[in-house]
Amino acid sequence: MTDSPLTRLITYPGKPLRGEYRLPGDKSLSHRMALLAALAEGQSRISNFLVSGVTEAMLRALTALEVEWELSGDQLVVSGRGFGGIKSPRNAIDCGNSATTLRLLAGAMAAANLPAVLDGSEGLRRRPMDRILTPLQQMGVAITGSAGCAPLQITPTLLPLKALDYRMPVASAQVKSCLLLAALSADGPTIVREPGPSRDHTERLLQAMGVKITSWIEYPSGEAVAQYNTHLLPQNGSPLLPLTIPIPGDISSAAFLIVAALVLPGSEIILRNVGLNPTRTGLLDVLWAMGADIQVLNSSQEPGEPWGDLLIRSSSLRGTQVSGPLVVRMIDEFPAFAVAAAFAEGETVVSQAEELRYKESDRISALCQEFSRLGIHIHETQDGFTVSGAEMPAGGDVDPHGDHRLAMALGLVGLAGSQPVTVQGAQVIGESFPEFVDVLQSFGADLALEP
Repeated sequence: MTDSPLTRLITYPGKPLRGEYRLPGDKSLSHRMALLAALAEGQSRISNFLVSGVTEAMLRALTALEVEWELSGDQLVVSGRGFGGIKSPRNAIDCGNSATTLRLLAGAMAAANLPAVLDGSEGLRRRPMDRILTPLQQMGVAITGSAGCAPLQITPTLLPLKALDYRMPVASAQVKSCLLLAALSADGPTIVREPGPSRDHTERLLQAMGVKITSWIEYPSGEAVAQYNTHLLPQNGSPLLPLTIPIPGDISSAAFLIVAALVLPGSEIILRNVGLNPTRTGLLDVLWAMGADIQVLNSSQEPGEPWGDLLIRSSSLRGTQVSGPLVVRMIDEFPAFAVAAAFAEGETVVSQAEELRYKESDRISALCQEFSRLGIHIHETQDGFTVSGAEMPAGGDVDPHGDHRLAMALGLVGLAGSQPVTVQGAQVIGESFPEFVDVLQSFGADLALEP
């Protein structure tokens, strides 16, 4: 996709989708593997690495830490230097628009005891970082932010860091991963407790690299809600083992293709190599409950990560309710899910999802505002939204508010609605799914990028 700030996406209704597609690597795993490979001792080889705006921010960060890496197509080779081998960045590390890059780097810099300034775009500077600042400071990390946001300043302190038993107020894989990375240099076991099942990619990778890490679910005394706990033992000088591993396809990108095929009559597509980690498949569970015809054809498991091929056929969907742990398991898929809800029969209610307000945009407000422009009956609440579906949306000109996932979701409405939709600022899609337009065109969809 072009980098022009004037790029717009125009989608036209009517054509069913047909074909097969092998998904690029998962964004969350690509982030984590690149950084963990840098912290390992030895050469890591990672295949099906996602090359996108946000993962390129992580690779630039590795360069700033003087870690050698080579990218050939989607094959990434990283020459890991271990915690003691990475170097202090000479300048502030620009994390772009990627909160994952910033939060994971904060944990790694704390464990390596290196000075660093972590910064990024204006959008990233608005995202809350006090959720990592507070627990890191409790561990003894000398880290400060600007009114609880980036830029973050880290200065060296005395190691080891203090072991931590921390109960997170909001389930977040980024925050959890940051704390687990820092805990590798702690003076004892660290426990991170969450109110929901956030994605566990970091735990699986650390275990594959030789870290002693376990997870379990419990119900605290007097509470009806489950708590999801992760226990990590520090490395005490033991090196992280290098990785030789393929990355499954990104289910968050697959979500848009899945929903498009479900709501466009006559569609049938196959998506190959989709990551099916159970902490990430909340959308599939909800769509199945809505009546979606989605079949898992060939399931398997690479080291630590399950994956499979999906067959998706157009379906008559019905409204549903989403709340609780399901929200955590589909937190990045709500823009795509909202499209499914708009074409479903009856009412769909999303609640306990206030975390959506702290993504690349305020996804509750922005989604409701732009969907309303297209004639979709959607009502904003403090912690979610309600959609009254089945009435054919209209077309129009919409603004994705700098949010890559909202841009793709708005484009889908134009494919399945009654009139074309023009998405301004569509170049932002390249942050996570640069092939989005090309894939839909290969399936037969009528859409185009224009300057």
